[in-house]
Amino acid sequence: MSTRLTFAVPSKGRLMEQTAEFLGKSGLKLRKVGNERGYRGEVEGVDGIDVAFISASEIVSALNNGRAHIGVTGEDLVRENIVNADERVALLKPLGFGHANVVVAVPSCWIDVNEVSDLEAAAVAFRREHGRPFRVATKYLNLARRFLSGKGLADYRIVESLGATEGTPAAGTADLIVDITSTGATLAANGLKVLEDGVILRSEANLVASRMATWAPETKKARDTLLARLGISHTLA
Repeated sequence: MSTRLTFAVPSKGRLMEQTAEFLGKSGLKLRKVGNERGYRGEVEGVDGIDVAFISASEIVSALNNGRAHIGVTGEDLVRENIVNADERVALLKPLGFGHANVVVAVPSCWIDVNEVSDLEAAAVAFRREHGRPFRVATKYLNLARRFLSGKGLADYRIVESLGATEGTPAAGTADLIVDITSTGATLAANGLKVLEDGVILRSEANLVASRMATWAPETKKARDTLLARLGISHTLA
């Protein structure tokens, strides 16, 4: 069994570029091994580390099941896809990029709905008029359910969004949404407003360690070397 540390980093896009920039500030450089289009690499100058270039969502899965020891991914993906996240992974450091808030947004024309608590009264009137509960479109099924139920809202139905969530109310396939936003401009352009207390999670990219991976002495040594180079202290065993 390999005792090398698997470091999962985003495979493409701005998140990959920002991860490389973050590492570069500490003098660390990612280098692909073999084909430039391949998905394996290394951290130049640090022994015992295999880099896996995979998508941000795949990184969460790899950390959750222990296939990766450390990875860079968004906290929103961690909280959505790992229910008992703090038991299975450790968020070592927010990285200052990949910012996005998970929010509850409703049509701007709902002038009497400004807070989550207003949704309960609105749900009664909505059911009386339409004969059904609110439809909430989202890709964040778990975060949405936990948040709305925790706020005491019971009369709603989750509709899984597979495309542009912000367009679902205008299209008539949902009544309100739970989605990510950076500036709110796209929501406003689609006639939506974020509820005043409707921020579920303020997310950004994090350096995350798996509690489920096998941590051999050699793996821990590589981890400690990497984190020391990044100036990150930890209490991991």
